[in-house]
Amino acid sequence: MLNYEVDPALLLSLVPDGTELDRWHGKVFVSLVGFQFLKTRLLGFLPIPMHSNFEEVNLRFYVRRQTGNEVRRGVVFMREMVPRHAIAFVARTFYNENYVALPMAHEIRRVRDNDLRVAYRWRSGNLWSGIHLETEGRSELPAEGSVEQFITEHYWGYAAQPGGGCVEYRVTHPSWKVWQVRQSAFEGDTERFYGEEIATVLRGKPESAFLAEGSTVGVMRGKRL
Repeated sequence: MLNYEVDPALLLSLVPDGTELDRWHGKVFVSLVGFQFLKTRLLGFLPIPMHSNFEEVNLRFYVRRQTGNEVRRGVVFMREMVPRHAIAFVARTFYNENYVALPMAHEIRRVRDNDLRVAYRWRSGNLWSGIHLETEGRSELPAEGSVEQFITEHYWGYAAQPGGGCVEYRVTHPSWKVWQVRQSAFEGDTERFYGEEIATVLRGKPESAFLAEGSTVGVMRGKRL
């Protein structure tokens, strides 16, 4: 997870109806996230042959919605990349999410004694882009109030819909342990996928970067607000 501070004005037009930007100590973030779907099942039990294990890289930002006395902190996806066209089609059709299918690859290997080197890559035309990092130390639960806790513990998703409104869906998982990193980087084509203004942000140094352990995750049925 590579996390960049961004001018809130760059995101205001993308904030779904009924939500507002979520801030950590007054800062607004976009995150470039690479991860693996493993043993994926629809409705919690239905595996899809050839579509159970795959990479995803997404660019996202963070919002919140007040409903009664509850504050629901959620994620909005700006761009999502997967290696299979059927997955991208389903996500665009049922959630109006901005998915695109591209050739992808990943690498996870141990370096030194206990450190990890992790990379996620995708190809557009003849050009490969990618994010990579190298961990330092052992994984541990993020400290209360830390930026790592803020980034990883948003348990709702929001997707703006054509004609207004949005779909809200709940995401469930335990708190994730995280590794701090010795170095991290994003390299490749930025403007083609993210536009000139966001590309300028991504060419800079992340405000923070870390690797999350991951876990079983549940994505609930969405409802339109």
